[in-house]
Amino acid sequence: MTRRTARLIAMRRAGLVFVFVWFLFGGIAHFAFTEAEMRIVPPVIPWPRATVLVSGVFELLGAAGLLIRATRKAAGVGLFALIIAVTPANIYMLEHAELFDVPYWLLVLRLPFQLALLALVVWSTRRA
Repeated sequence: MTRRTARLIAMRRAGLVFVFVWFLFGGIAHFAFTEAEMRIVPPVIPWPRATVLVSGVFELLGAAGLLIRATRKAAGVGLFALIIAVTPANIYMLEHAELFDVPYWLLVLRLPFQLALLALVVWSTRRA
């Protein structure tokens, strides 16, 4: 194995660890801070509590799926879809920043961060 290949494998593993930790803590937050998470669900989406809890379950399932090589790609596809699915909540927060105690610049940066996270999920979960 060349040094470049070893470095690429290490970088991919680091990306996978980041994605795992992101969704593990994100999924836990859905249950630990359900009321706060419900506030960011756009009003047009019915059943905000169920929406938060179901998305939390999917975050935890996706994180767990990353740990098993046989399910890693499927988990990546699921997490990719989940990121797309929560985008309306992030846009809602940006459009109604006055309702949230979050700096506006952070809400603005959140959308490009989501694009980077999408790319990292794809890159770190695809088969070598």
